[in-house]
Amino acid sequence: MKQQISPRSFFLFGLVAALGACHSGGNDEPQTVTVTVTETVTGTQTGTTVATGTLTATNTVTNVVTSTATAVVTAVISGTETTTAVATVTSTSTATQTQTQTQTTQVTATVTSTSTATTTSTSGTTGSTTGTTTGSGTTTSSTTGKLSAVSLKASTTNVTAAGNLGLLATTVEPKAAAKVEFFDGSKSIATVSSYPYTAFVALTSADNGDHSYTAKATDASGKSVTSDAVSVTVNISGSAPARVPNPFVGAKGYVNPEWKAKADGESGGSRISNTPTGVWMDRIAAIYGGSGSMGLRDHLDAAVAQNATYAQFVVYDLPGRDCAALASNGELGPTDIDRYRKEYIDPIAGIEGDVAYANLRIINIIEIDSLPNLVTNTNGQPGATPMCDTMKANGNYVKGIQYALSTLHKLPNTYNYVDAAHHGWIGWDSNMGPTADLMASTANGADGGFDTVTGFILNTANYSVLSEPFFAVNEKTRPSKWLDWNQYADELTFAADFRKMLISKGYPSTIGMLIDTSRNGWGGAGRPTAASTSTDPDTLVDQSRIDRRFHAGDWCNQNGAGLGERPQAVDKDGIHAYVWIKPPGESDGASKQIANDQGKGFDRMCDPTYTGNARNKNNMSGALPDAPLSGAWFSAQFQELMANAYPPL
Repeated sequence: MKQQISPRSFFLFGLVAALGACHSGGNDEPQTVTVTVTETVTGTQTGTTVATGTLTATNTVTNVVTSTATAVVTAVISGTETTTAVATVTSTSTATQTQTQTQTTQVTATVTSTSTATTTSTSGTTGSTTGTTTGSGTTTSSTTGKLSAVSLKASTTNVTAAGNLGLLATTVEPKAAAKVEFFDGSKSIATVSSYPYTAFVALTSADNGDHSYTAKATDASGKSVTSDAVSVTVNISGSAPARVPNPFVGAKGYVNPEWKAKADGESGGSRISNTPTGVWMDRIAAIYGGSGSMGLRDHLDAAVAQNATYAQFVVYDLPGRDCAALASNGELGPTDIDRYRKEYIDPIAGIEGDVAYANLRIINIIEIDSLPNLVTNTNGQPGATPMCDTMKANGNYVKGIQYALSTLHKLPNTYNYVDAAHHGWIGWDSNMGPTADLMASTANGADGGFDTVTGFILNTANYSVLSEPFFAVNEKTRPSKWLDWNQYADELTFAADFRKMLISKGYPSTIGMLIDTSRNGWGGAGRPTAASTSTDPDTLVDQSRIDRRFHAGDWCNQNGAGLGERPQAVDKDGIHAYVWIKPPGESDGASKQIANDQGKGFDRMCDPTYTGNARNKNNMSGALPDAPLSGAWFSAQFQELMANAYPPL
């Protein structure tokens, strides 16, 4: 059993060790531990630790105690001993203890200020104790040996393309090192002082030859251990593969094993479980994985193992993220731009740039909803929020996206697609032009300018249809409640015109558009099969439209939605591909308040009883009931998406 000890309990353990002559009935677990505690004894202090389990321990303990205090300590170890000690000593003790026993230990100590010293112990001790009495009133306990070993792993041992070589050091006891220094032979090449202990070595043809890498880990006490050497052969010739105009053409997409397992676990889910989907890096911890979940490197390794041509990742952790939707708020505060750069983008770039993935096309979907929010949900707009005003004022959305574009574009095998909302958000003249202007100025301010952007993605995690075949957008239909004077009713028409506008703002004519079709099928028995014959604009549009939401601004777990077109390269009319960036079955947000440590709030747009706000013109939310937190598996929605798929499964 892993024993958890409070800071106060560490003091008590050190006191027992010093005053009880290191009795053999200690309650250490089978590990070597380094603990340093300094405490000035004043007044009366009491503490208790309890541990039960089968324990084996071999420890070397050094204690120095200088005190004018009297310590009265009672330790009861079930079936072994009772120790009572009253002492004022300065002692240095070294004890070697080896034990295996099942025990319950409870230690209670009360410290008062006197100067009488006696010691009574019933346990056996191997070792020696020497001491003199002084009077400083400070107790220090130190246990050495927690950092026992370090291992080193390289992302590949045969480098054939220029890029970053990833080095990962791992201590036997997690996070035991205060710093880890990496060496190439005797040359120090990097030092890291935070966990995980990862370094990236930039390699070119100038580095061709054999290399021997090691890692030296040092703990807080100064103790160091060095890993075994890892041999890496560098044989780089030529340059990295050039970017292709459309990374989806003739390419095989990566299937996320975690999503596949969930889909396979659903009745009928195997029909779609081999479909490529986006992998969401929606918090810093997602980069590294853990607790049974895959991190970025794990996904890239799996993509290589699948012989995939491309893998898709959603870069989604801006400061003050998603300023108009509480369900998808993030972990970083509005001013945390430095954390975003150093703790989020830099590690992503380091891993994606690893030479082990040089032949993989890495698709980065850049910051969902962010720039459009600065246009439509700030001061003077019906949907304005204080957080969107803050993010517009401090510029951290723009700064963050510019840094992401600049940093990720420097990797030769990455493709950046910036999120550009959907027709039901920015399809009006008053929104479309300002959004294109902001998209242009943001990219133009990145290191690399417009070239840092491969294209744009529309309808990410949304429900807007590719096309509306049974009615046209014209002066007769635009006044309808559904269109509300919007210029567009579908994504394909909007994509074509928005792309032309972006090119007119300075983007190259090579930019392409992606459309997320994961949940915009709207099939099932209620799907219209012909145009309405009504002459009333509202009736004509409502009876003809494929999209059956209450309002095009409804975005959370929409009732009646279905899977859309399966992922495929289009490569026509500026459309690069249809993609499933939102993995079907993953919730958009909880339908009620759910406590969590991810910064995700409760948005009433996910509540099926909600009657709306200015952003959806006070229509019903259209959300499904009983939904979990955003990103969590939502079985009922997955089943409905399959049932309403169009094309049908």
